[in-house]
Amino acid sequence: MRQLARRIIYFLIFASVVGAIAYGFKPQPVDVDVELVSVGPMEVTVDEDGKTRIREKYIVSAPLAGRLQRIELEPGDEAVAGETLLATIEPADPELLDARALAQIKARVSAAAVSLKRAEPQLEQARASLDFAETDLARKRELASSKALSQDELDAAEMRFKLRSEEYRSARLAVEIAQYELQQAEAAALRTDPESSTIGDESWNFRVRSPINGRVLRVLQESTAIVSAGTPLLELGDAQDLEIEIDVLSSDAVQISPGNRVRIQHWGGEHELEGKVQLVEPAAFTKISALGVEEQRVWIIVDIVDPPNARPTLGDGFRVEGRIVTWESSAVLRVPTSALFRDANRDWAVFVASGDHAKIVSVEIGHRNDQAAEVVSGLSENDTVIVHPSDRVEDGTLIQRRE
Repeated sequence: MRQLARRIIYFLIFASVVGAIAYGFKPQPVDVDVELVSVGPMEVTVDEDGKTRIREKYIVSAPLAGRLQRIELEPGDEAVAGETLLATIEPADPELLDARALAQIKARVSAAAVSLKRAEPQLEQARASLDFAETDLARKRELASSKALSQDELDAAEMRFKLRSEEYRSARLAVEIAQYELQQAEAAALRTDPESSTIGDESWNFRVRSPINGRVLRVLQESTAIVSAGTPLLELGDAQDLEIEIDVLSSDAVQISPGNRVRIQHWGGEHELEGKVQLVEPAAFTKISALGVEEQRVWIIVDIVDPPNARPTLGDGFRVEGRIVTWESSAVLRVPTSALFRDANRDWAVFVASGDHAKIVSVEIGHRNDQAAEVVSGLSENDTVIVHPSDRVEDGTLIQRRE
């Protein structure tokens, strides 16, 4: 009996070992994640960062040279066309004169005044001579008409009248020249003589007013300074009239056309904004990426469709994320891109979960984005595909679906 019991025990131990070995060699199912092939909306987008900019900016420059008074406006202040005073420019003072130069200028003024006083009596003398010559000529013409005066004496009287007329004209011009010289000498002393009454006269000032309705964006020259004509003073614009500039790769730009819909995200608001491509610039530019690679990029200009009250806090130069829709459909057969891979022939393929085994299926895809791809052929709606298949999954592999 003892030997029989030992044999039974040995037999059970041997059967257990053989069973364990057999179980170890049995194929184990591979855990996989699956998703359904479905019909639904799909869009293909070009996603890039962008920034807002005011559509029309105005740089207000100094129209003439002079001393700019301090600009009191601040960024954000409203400006009304033709009313808001932006800047005041007053005439610039001439170079600073020392006491000697100032005394010389005053002496020139005095000399010019004396010259004028000297020229005025000469003008009166010439006028008196002219009056006498004119009276004498009239009297001799009456005598000549009655044959009481010879022709030679009449001709001499006419000659004296012409000479006195030219002398009077010359004396009058001399007075005018003396007046101009006095004005010129006095002008040299303007805004130089501390006692001059012209200092602080605001009638000399030139006032620059706003050309548009908008807001002050930047004050480029705030403090008092001597400016030349064309010096930028302020930047104006309508903060609500915004557009977005997005730079994309040139290979992506060829897929974008004016009128494409744009979804504006992560701009700071609770909802995304709607936009529309206004312009794809025809020229690209070179940009160095964060990895140090040279890229050819193109500017895409986007109009914001939503009204300003939907984005009241969005301003100039704010960062946004733009999703430019290059293709979209409301109903398309789609498969997750995580299920796609290239087979031995470099064609697209997926693993279909057929029962508890994986089956490789070649597919033809159309449009594709980061989440899904359009299925042209090879799959049907509600087919179950394996997503993120590992290298343990092959055609015919036993699988087990994860919960």
